[in-house]
Amino acid sequence: MGRKRDEITESDDHNARGIELADRGWLDEAASEFKKAIKLDPNSTHAHDNLATIYAEQGQHLEALLQFIQALRVEPDSPTVHHFLASFLAAHGQDLAVAEYRRAIELEHDFPDAHLNLALALADRGQLEEAVAELEIAHGQAPEDEMVQHELASCLIDLERYPEAIGHLKRIIKQHPEHVEAYVDLGIAYTAQGFYAEAEGVLHKALEIDSHDFASHYQLAGLYAAWDRPAAALDSLDRAAALDQEKLSQWLQEDRLFENLRDEER
Repeated sequence: MGRKRDEITESDDHNARGIELADRGWLDEAASEFKKAIKLDPNSTHAHDNLATIYAEQGQHLEALLQFIQALRVEPDSPTVHHFLASFLAAHGQDLAVAEYRRAIELEHDFPDAHLNLALALADRGQLEEAVAELEIAHGQAPEDEMVQHELASCLIDLERYPEAIGHLKRIIKQHPEHVEAYVDLGIAYTAQGFYAEAEGVLHKALEIDSHDFASHYQLAGLYAAWDRPAAALDSLDRAAALDQEKLSQWLQEDRLFENLRDEER
């Protein structure tokens, strides 16, 4: 028992020394001290948490996660350990996901789901060009996958590469003629290109499939606003409002298509 207490005391000393070194910015040296603390006392949650923090600062996110999980195994009911893990995931979860998707692809390049999910993570970070590159790989590996092709079209729209997006959306609709979202996105692309009659046609088709689709009514309103048909635009906005007033208010705050309608009377 005395030896065990001595090891715990020595572990605490290494942990304290590691904290001092980390505060000075000497991360490698701090990590070495925390590892010594863990070797002496594998149940030291403080040392695991501190080592995890060092790994996170060094960009070693998987190693950091493993240390946080080890701390959680030692003290599964510790609110502090849960808080540290949650804070790490909030700050670095997406980075970890991207790194692991890349590692999966490195191990098996012919893995369309990994390319797709990497693309979605990159798109969430605003890295649209990289997302498109991954989606094009996924599409090449799984050309019949509707989700891959639709996400590719959506990213191309965000990049204002409308002709490419239109081509993909037309192919989706040919294969899946009841795909409401594809019709809506095609309407968005047509509107951006100034093909207003074509946009109206596909948006009406979306509403034939689902007359209660909020996005179809909203994008139809945007089309009419761009087409200088304010009365029709306001009618479509009224229909969208009847479906979801809160969502309409949120979308309108971020949409410049409707600026020319603000002075219109109802």
